[in-house]
Amino acid sequence: MKDEVKNWIDSARYDFETAENLFASGRYIYTVFMCHLSLEKMIKAKIEEITGKAPPRSHDLEYLLSIAGLSPDKEAEIFISEISNLSIVTRYPGDFHRMLKDFSKVRTEFILNKTKEIIEWIKKCLTP
Repeated sequence: MKDEVKNWIDSARYDFETAENLFASGRYIYTVFMCHLSLEKMIKAKIEEITGKAPPRSHDLEYLLSIAGLSPDKEAEIFISEISNLSIVTRYPGDFHRMLKDFSKVRTEFILNKTKEIIEWIKKCLTP
């Protein structure tokens, strides 16, 4: 595995561990943000692997998936679309207090678990 690809994977792992720590401390908005970031970096690892070039500086997971040639199942595809949209809200909060209510512990835990599942799927798509 090329160093650049490994770097993306290591960074994604670090970000996901940060998401887990944020969740444990009740910082749900940033848990979601870090989940998105960890997915973004895992997809960028695949892009780096197949193109041999630095991935585009984009946060759009659906766009990045298309470049990476990854085809998740329908459930994962829907989740990826949703977390891409949620990421925008965490970056540009229109109503911060409403956002605090929207990201309940239960909802955020689902996002965290689904993110972990998709990260594991992407890892399986990478060449060892």
